[in-house]
Amino acid sequence: MIIVKEIQFSYENQPKIDVPDLGLNRGDELLVLGKSGSGKTTLLNIIGGLQAPNKGEVWIDGVSLYELKGNDLDKFRGSNIGIVFQKPHLLGPLTVSENICLPHFFANKPTANKLDYYLKELGIQDKKDARIQTLSEGEAQRVSIARAMVNEPKVILADEPTASLDDDNARMVVNLLKNQARKLQATLIIVTHDYRIKDQIDRSISIKSGSL
Repeated sequence: MIIVKEIQFSYENQPKIDVPDLGLNRGDELLVLGKSGSGKTTLLNIIGGLQAPNKGEVWIDGVSLYELKGNDLDKFRGSNIGIVFQKPHLLGPLTVSENICLPHFFANKPTANKLDYYLKELGIQDKKDARIQTLSEGEAQRVSIARAMVNEPKVILADEPTASLDDDNARMVVNLLKNQARKLQATLIIVTHDYRIKDQIDRSISIKSGSL
């Protein structure tokens, strides 16, 4: 499902990030642990098609990700990859429903096919027409998760989804991600410095200071 091979990446005047070869099947879960600045978000962005590596390849479902260019890469990402960012990055002028449906637009899919399902599944159906500014932090995180799931992706990537949450809410968010990934039979990758959630994911790797 996901193959990561011979990836290298470096920022100017920073240590090179060498990523070990990875192979994940559909439905697998992986936790990537590391301190801030270690390169784990870079790894997530490379797997998600957001940041091209200096060297190496990423395959998702048999497609070589970085052989795709421009609009083709955007469409593939929109149809196959759901990303939960550390900060929800929700658009204030839009309602909850409009924010969740944005991936439909980018993937050129019919709108609202799964909107009501995910609003109910994540317990935010009463927020359907709410403005983003009225949401609590936990509600905004759920909207972010719903937006990542609405196209029913094959790959779910989550960047520090529990960083600002207390213990109970951190565990709840990871369980939400795991349950939704399981229902979709999607591959789930979570990157975090939050060791509280290590026991919730069976497989983990650690990144140390700019290299894996």
